[in-house]
Amino acid sequence: MYLVGLTGGIGSGKSTVASRFVQHGVELVDADEIARVVVEPGKPAYRKIVEHFGTEVLDEEGFIDRPRLGAVVFADESKRALLNELTHPRVAEQIAGRLELLQAFDGVVILDVPLLVEAREARSYEAIVVVASKPDTQLRRLVELRGMPAAQAQARIDAQAPLEEKLAVATHVIWNEGSLDELYSAVDGVAEDLLRRAREKASAEEEGIPND
Repeated sequence: MYLVGLTGGIGSGKSTVASRFVQHGVELVDADEIARVVVEPGKPAYRKIVEHFGTEVLDEEGFIDRPRLGAVVFADESKRALLNELTHPRVAEQIAGRLELLQAFDGVVILDVPLLVEAREARSYEAIVVVASKPDTQLRRLVELRGMPAAQAQARIDAQAPLEEKLAVATHVIWNEGSLDELYSAVDGVAEDLLRRAREKASAEEEGIPND
């Protein structure tokens, strides 16, 4: 397995990048998707969230209303910390399980983790890809494309590590400030490089050559 961390700020276009990577045949483990699963009705994290935040964060069908819950926790750092305490261990457990199943896979596995830098996790990545956009671009996308109030959108941006910290850990940077075609072209170039590196690692392991 050639494990690659994928991260980027909210509104950077990371999900679009992840989808494009999948078209190149990589395996994707999506922490956001897992985070949705662990808070489904009946799950332990769901019960804890309702216990601490009340039924006000549920939609009409009884599911966690993520925008509503987000508005609560991003306005109060202590509540955000509590939510992380309730959900992150369960998300981490699910991620570990999925990666274990992919241990024998000799291709690229991308772990899409929005808070990779913030979590300061010790996981050993072969490479880290950062999807980068300017903060004002992120804000515009959140307001125009997701319909967020500007103040709420800014609070979410501010709650994440600044772009400089993400760039500091990156082995590959994909800037998303242009057209969709330009973004796809950048992703394709990085994907080709990662796939080549994965092949080289697999060949070296077959021949018993240490992979530095």
